[in-house]
Amino acid sequence: MADTPSALNCLVPDFSATMTGGKAFELQEYAGKNIVIYFYPKDNTPGCTTESIAFRELHPQFLEKNTVVFGVSRDSLRSHEGFKNKLALPFELISDPDETLCTMFNVMKMKNMYGKQVRGVERSTFVIDVTGRLVKEWRGVKVAGHVDDVLEFVSAQT
Repeated sequence: MADTPSALNCLVPDFSATMTGGKAFELQEYAGKNIVIYFYPKDNTPGCTTESIAFRELHPQFLEKNTVVFGVSRDSLRSHEGFKNKLALPFELISDPDETLCTMFNVMKMKNMYGKQVRGVERSTFVIDVTGRLVKEWRGVKVAGHVDDVLEFVSAQT
């Protein structure tokens, strides 16, 4: 896991991770599809809920564009299962408690929380194309309108 997608158009190293639905995420299993991976700080918080609902609402359009969506946070699989069920999310959530993917995609940042510096996930989204290359990234995402921007980008790719 030493390889890190550090630049656009680089090949993303194959990785596996635990996800909801009793499945393991394996990057190679999605060859031939665009992959949207969105990193978010925490299940059941206002911004993360809003962002996940936006991906849920546009999920059929992503599928039409040969694109699969996955959410990632450091929450446990149990937390993810509850969050996914509560919001009726049609896509899987990846659990990254040891920050392997967070480190791989360089989304761990120092943030201000109620006047204190805390280390946490910077809300970020990545698009991996059908060939396994990182083709787009959004960092420091503001939730409003973001999912529309992601859909617009993948629509332009197909």
